[in-house]
Amino acid sequence: MSLPERPLTICDLTQSYAPYGGGGVSCYLREKRRHILARTDHTLIQIVPGPEDRVIRNGRHIWVEVAAGQVQGSPNYRFILRTHAVRAVLEEFQPDIIESLCPWVLPWTAINYRRAHPHTALVAGYHTDFPNTHVHRVGTHLFGDTVGDWLRQISINYAEITYRNFDRVYALDAATERALHDGGVEHVDVLDLGVDADLFNPVRRDRESWQALGLPTKGPVLIYAGRIDTERSAHRLVEMFRQLPDDLGASLVMLGHGKLRDALIAETAGMRVRLPGFIEDRAQLAVALASADIYVSAMAAETFGLSVVEAQASGLPVVGVASGSMPARVPAGLGLLGPVDDMAAMADNVQTIWRGDCATMGGAARLYAANRYSWNDVFDRLLGEVYANALAATRMRVETTPRWFGWRVGATEQRRRRVLTAVE
Repeated sequence: MSLPERPLTICDLTQSYAPYGGGGVSCYLREKRRHILARTDHTLIQIVPGPEDRVIRNGRHIWVEVAAGQVQGSPNYRFILRTHAVRAVLEEFQPDIIESLCPWVLPWTAINYRRAHPHTALVAGYHTDFPNTHVHRVGTHLFGDTVGDWLRQISINYAEITYRNFDRVYALDAATERALHDGGVEHVDVLDLGVDADLFNPVRRDRESWQALGLPTKGPVLIYAGRIDTERSAHRLVEMFRQLPDDLGASLVMLGHGKLRDALIAETAGMRVRLPGFIEDRAQLAVALASADIYVSAMAAETFGLSVVEAQASGLPVVGVASGSMPARVPAGLGLLGPVDDMAAMADNVQTIWRGDCATMGGAARLYAANRYSWNDVFDRLLGEVYANALAATRMRVETTPRWFGWRVGATEQRRRRVLTAVE
């Protein structure tokens, strides 16, 4: 399969965007914009939540923020409920392809739009294991294991129903692909994410930079980059750090924002632990990673682990847990993985790597990430395979649907284009 030769209008649609402290989806949106504008003739529309309605047009890139309230407990994130405003944007620009990057509400906005515009191809990126990471974790915490398990199964059923309506779905690991396939979602690809190996590079190492945070330049610097919240098990890293012997001389730097940050700052007062916040400047983040010694993460339900790959490209071995996508990201020789929530084992693994050949392991991690994960490869495959297959499925669906089956078939060309009153 291949894309049509004509330029396409592509639309990204997500709730999972934050201007500060954003995770993998925010990085994905940024890198995709760079790729589309630099290497293709396509037009890209990106619809995200924001504090107010606004549209920013910059040539072939159209950035749309739909006013949305903040998510309780996650001050950097907002949640769009005004789906009619999103629908108005879609009606105005009438994309050829819509890529949904979150499971909440907006996929059905795309599905309903496609019912009126059947020539539109729908692609879903399964970037978050939301039945486990969000629903089960919160449900268990609030109501206990039985209710948590029940809510997780409901969310799994919801995901299966939702993604069967898409022309193509991509997952970030083989385990998620198998789970979706077992649930009747058969049109699933596995798509890695990427890393800018020129930016995230050991040559940026500057050990003296830690002095600005009042940390010693001797002893291992452990680093974590991500949201400082329970979903990411950020508090577990402090628990692990407490179990390291004093003579190791270790320091812990946790980069990011989140609802646990203030509490952890207070809890770690007087310790060699720093939580300086989210680093918006990617070059500064690259310096911080390269200047550390070991990347640590206690998250058990990571679907890809973009920060892990960025740390590896920066020359760091990884200490994490043997769950989620971590085993795929950290093969033997690039770090050590232990049981979930076993912080004594994690502390032991930190000591093993530091007292062993940490530099050699970090060099191997650098080669692995730089050779395996490329954003250009990611988007070349997204466009050339995932999108091409979605468009082919769309053509097949349109051609095989009898016109008497629904009056909406062929309605795309007949519908009056509407003014974008909801967001402009």
